[in-house]
Amino acid sequence: MRVFVTQAIDPAGLAALRDAGLEVQQRDDPRPIARGALLDAVRGCAGLIPMPTDRIDDAVLATEGLKVVAHHAVGHDNIDLEAAKRRGVIVTNTPGVLTAATADLTLALLLAAARRLIEADRMMRADAFEGWRPLLLRGLALDGARLGVVGLGRIGRAVAQRAQAFGMQVVHHSRSEKPGFTRLGLEALLETSDVVSLHCPLTDDTRHLIDAAALARMKPGAILINTARGPVVDEAALVEALDSGHLGGAGLDVFEDEPRAHPKLRAQPRAVLAPHIGSATVAARRQMATKAAANLIAALRGEEPPDRIA
Repeated sequence: MRVFVTQAIDPAGLAALRDAGLEVQQRDDPRPIARGALLDAVRGCAGLIPMPTDRIDDAVLATEGLKVVAHHAVGHDNIDLEAAKRRGVIVTNTPGVLTAATADLTLALLLAAARRLIEADRMMRADAFEGWRPLLLRGLALDGARLGVVGLGRIGRAVAQRAQAFGMQVVHHSRSEKPGFTRLGLEALLETSDVVSLHCPLTDDTRHLIDAAALARMKPGAILINTARGPVVDEAALVEALDSGHLGGAGLDVFEDEPRAHPKLRAQPRAVLAPHIGSATVAARRQMATKAAANLIAALRGEEPPDRIA
């Protein structure tokens, strides 16, 4: 049986697939695969390992002989799960293994935005530092500040635990109560948090959850962090909130129109921007590859894959 992998993954995942007797075709181009190329490549394949940049819709899922889509990610808003169920195609993802890595990156963005690290770095590289001054690049002290977590799932909880180690008070907005954490309505969370960190999935309800009205509710000088999905935030509205000085900063690892970010956002000195590297540690990406492989192998053997979502 043949398997197609849309981008290069950790060799441990490929080795697992080949050790299981599968014929593996891996595309080595680091750019997202073109639509037509994906449809051509998946023909004759029993298994597919796509990336978050790949749109897996009914046309892909209708491929004759396709039995399983083992997503190399946790979020699955790029996959039509209803079409998969209708077509009888199993879909899996890779939960758990990237929690710590994404939480660490979230704190890195938070610290960089709070302490204005990018501005400081640019100052030094431009040889513009003229000596210590009491008012130079003052930022937010995390000790005693309030962190509002939107979506207290695995990653949100890991972020909350790390933030508590810095002395932050944590509140959350989620669908249910979480032991040990205070739950607030979204408006109350936005109005009272010094930092708002987004960890919710992208759905019809969360698309542009953070729009101009939501940003206006945030405390003056507050910081917004997004390591969830880009379209959760209205990027144009965020630019306005930063340019006006209403927000003190932002840290983003995901963008509304990836791989591009809003041009004015790229020019905004108070924005810390990363190219969707939340899970980009050697350990996490290796575990993602081997977990995707294990799910695909189990499904093709007629077993129940451990991380089935459809």
